[in-house]
Amino acid sequence: MRIIKRTLLLIGLLLIMVAGYYSYSFYQFAQNISNKPDAPKGSTPLIAQTVKDKGEKYTPPKWEGKNRVNILLLGGDSRGMVKNELPRSDSIMLASIDPVTKKAHLFSILRDTYVKIPGEGEDRINTAITTGGPNLAMKTVSDLLGIPVQYYVYTDFKGFIALVDAVGGIDIDVEKDMKYTDSEDDHVYDINLKKGLQHLDGKTALQYVRFRHDALSDFSRTERQRKFLTAVAQKMQTTSSLIKLPKILNAMDPYIDTNLSVTDMLKLATLGFEAKADGIVSSQLPPSELVVEKNVRGAAVITANKDKLQQYVKDLFAGKADADTGPTKPSPSPTPKSSVKTTAK
Repeated sequence: MRIIKRTLLLIGLLLIMVAGYYSYSFYQFAQNISNKPDAPKGSTPLIAQTVKDKGEKYTPPKWEGKNRVNILLLGGDSRGMVKNELPRSDSIMLASIDPVTKKAHLFSILRDTYVKIPGEGEDRINTAITTGGPNLAMKTVSDLLGIPVQYYVYTDFKGFIALVDAVGGIDIDVEKDMKYTDSEDDHVYDINLKKGLQHLDGKTALQYVRFRHDALSDFSRTERQRKFLTAVAQKMQTTSSLIKLPKILNAMDPYIDTNLSVTDMLKLATLGFEAKADGIVSSQLPPSELVVEKNVRGAAVITANKDKLQQYVKDLFAGKADADTGPTKPSPSPTPKSSVKTTAK
């Protein structure tokens, strides 16, 4: 009996030590992110304070923990950037979680969507971050969708690669052969994938989510991005990923910029693990039935009736609308020269 008690005591102490280690790792990660200076530990600059200051007047609403939380996920292309240069927006996504139902939604916002950017006039939505930093990007998305956007998380190519490698790669069924060469960066980011089920590491995963050189262009690319991030979320909830959590957090640390506080990160981490990744509702915004293709000053852009778009989002949250994964028709061909600003590559 005494041996059993001692064994149980040792197991209890071991569990406490393990829990303490993981809690400390996450807390340290949150502290590092919250106190990050203008430039990260790595060689790639993130969003300089001078850029953030441009959108300082657009203060995001506070999340109290009981209402729906919306996080803007910004993927940047920081290749060739110098300090204080405006980041290029490569992808725009929105993660939304209801803390009551634990239901999660993941939206891809088409970056050629032509919108009103507060204080800046009309332009493609992906220019909001380059004009006024993350706060203006959050405000622009909030006005478009009619929902509060409390937080943002920004990372770049290197951050994406680091995350995928840290979780041990992702198994994905590649829909078709994907090939594209780009002389920029000495062909480091060329795309060459074969159709079929594959295990993608960080570099090949980046190829998968970036490819858009087909008939559906950005429409099909955003669908792949949602598919891939859902797979990442599912893997993050596995036992093996939880064991590697300190390593994963340490790998991501240099490549993340966010307005999340330590307390917010802890609350969202708990909520994120409670929300079932395999139940994520994934959708394109604007949905196919609301997409209107237009030509503005010689450039092909996308518009949508804002009232109908906001109602679609409300219905989707309420389970009254079907998620849209993308159109079955080709997107408009971009015009090489245009007076409409664009910073994405």
